[in-house]
Amino acid sequence: MRRVFSNTKFVFFLVIFLAIFLRILGLTTRYIWYDEAFSILLSEKGLPAILYATLAPGTGTAAADIHPPLYYYLLSDWIKIFGNSVPAARLLSITVGMGIVILIYLLARLIFDAKTANVAALLLAINPFQIHFAQEIRMYGLMALWLLLATYSFLRGRKSGDWKWWGLFALSSALAQYTHNLSAFYLVSLAAVPILQKDWKALKYVFWGGLVALILYFPWLIHIPAQFAKVQHAYWIERPMPSRFFTLLLEYVSNPTQSFGWTAFALFTALTVFALGLFQTIHAYRLNKYDVQDGLFLFYMAFMPPLLLFIFSQWLPVYLERALLPSAGMFCLWLVWAFTRTRVPNPIRLIAFSVLLISSATGFQQHLTDSTGVYAPFDKLDAFLKDRYQLGDVIVHSSKLSMLPAFYFDPTLPQVFIADPPGGSNDTLAPATQKILGINSEPDLVAATKGASRIWFIILTRSIEEFTAAGAATHPQLQYLEITDKLDLHETWGGVELYLFLNKP
Repeated sequence: MRRVFSNTKFVFFLVIFLAIFLRILGLTTRYIWYDEAFSILLSEKGLPAILYATLAPGTGTAAADIHPPLYYYLLSDWIKIFGNSVPAARLLSITVGMGIVILIYLLARLIFDAKTANVAALLLAINPFQIHFAQEIRMYGLMALWLLLATYSFLRGRKSGDWKWWGLFALSSALAQYTHNLSAFYLVSLAAVPILQKDWKALKYVFWGGLVALILYFPWLIHIPAQFAKVQHAYWIERPMPSRFFTLLLEYVSNPTQSFGWTAFALFTALTVFALGLFQTIHAYRLNKYDVQDGLFLFYMAFMPPLLLFIFSQWLPVYLERALLPSAGMFCLWLVWAFTRTRVPNPIRLIAFSVLLISSATGFQQHLTDSTGVYAPFDKLDAFLKDRYQLGDVIVHSSKLSMLPAFYFDPTLPQVFIADPPGGSNDTLAPATQKILGINSEPDLVAATKGASRIWFIILTRSIEEFTAAGAATHPQLQYLEITDKLDLHETWGGVELYLFLNKP
């Protein structure tokens, strides 16, 4: 057995098999939510519709949406081949996620050796944060793939001086920006490495590679002011506090869990692993041994992009942990360096990897079983409503968050949602985008329920809890319906509440 597992190629294929297996689990059973439904509904409309829904004027000079179109374009072509079902759409994300695992392996092999690369790939393969976004029908995995490819090209080009690697660096950097605007924070951090290390030859290559990337990105760069105006006008993200550092570690090591007890445990394990890794890094730096410059590079790329994003978000809040997926990959590489290449005592190494394994297992279990918050069995809810829908009924969603997943599963079911207050922090779905998607909204409940004999009302449980936590009796929309109409039915479906109100005489 020792001889078998000393074969690094064999171990690599085992890791790849494990990564695929973990990413396929829950492929069909996990519920979709608003963002995933939006991705499918927009992508299936085709390329011209994607561009219009993204760039059509919103409020004032703002764009309708804040995301570049590359992921939607790619998903659109994928849907044409494999269909628009949830499993088919998620297979694209899984394919991208496997590319991330392979890139982490290649990075570790380039910096260290094949054995270390296998450990790094294994750590990433079982990481719940990576698994989650290897299944979600969004662009964050694709962004991470391009940025890690840019990192690999940067290191290969720096080592060899070959222009083909710098060409790949330019191309992957541009593709990352076409996938998500927040890629810039990772790329700026990477481009600053030659300056920090006083490697002026590499800086020259980075300059020219960056210039080519900007030229490639220019057709979309001219639209950035309008997309930033959208963020300034209406965006749901709040200004981050220093406590987000702990949330970041939670994401890197596990995933924030539903239970307070599990969250406390996950935070303890994350802080423990981080403290041990930091101690080994400081120890290696003092001795100037154990490939310490490589370790410092990995640490820098794990934490500089979030720091830049945090600082920028004090002016314009755009801080999203999921946009830090590539830095999470570098965090895994840093941990592997700290615990395998700095002569850590075996008991400490055993504790560190045991903690990581337990934390990954609990985070993965929570990932598979999460049916609260924004998740619900909208397909079954649609079937329930269709069987009971009568002439004169209206189906009203409290917000777009439940409307889009329900609309995805049954676009023939007549449903409307209450539009977000214009200019509010949640006013993110522009009228132009609604038109492309084919969905209907009303300004308030009065307009949405006018003339109805029965009102089916759907609202996220979380939305009600937010108001009750603030001291209100219930959500204002629900309170209005309870006053004006008679409650006939109330059921809970995962993370949503379904009510049936009868019109009072």
